[in-house]
Amino acid sequence: QVRLVQSGGGSVQAGGSLRLTCKASGLNFRLYSMAWYRQPPGKQRELVGTITGGGDTNYVDSNEGRFTISRDNVRRTMYLQMNSLKPEDTAEYFCATGDQRFWGQGTQVTVSS
Repeated sequence: QVRLVQSGGGSVQAGGSLRLTCKASGLNFRLYSMAWYRQPPGKQRELVGTITGGGDTNYVDSNEGRFTISRDNVRRTMYLQMNSLKPEDTAEYFCATGDQRFWGQGTQVTVSS
């Protein structure tokens, strides 16, 4: 059974930092590209960025430079480091496999001004 279990998130003031974690089980993690998505309140889910099995990353323009996606294939874990957070980053954040077949449970990030 494939599971993606997220942790991290919470509330922070603007300019602060948070790190999200996504731990995978039940799949050959290193073979999967992975992604982070987010869904702001009242809006559609949107891509934050992706990372290949080898660690190459791509980001949505608005996130590049503030967000960093990384992974540890030994620990079967992906990370999203978010710095210089803005109120507009408030959303529920999801990890997923690159093919969107498997999803984490979501975790709330709230940034106050």
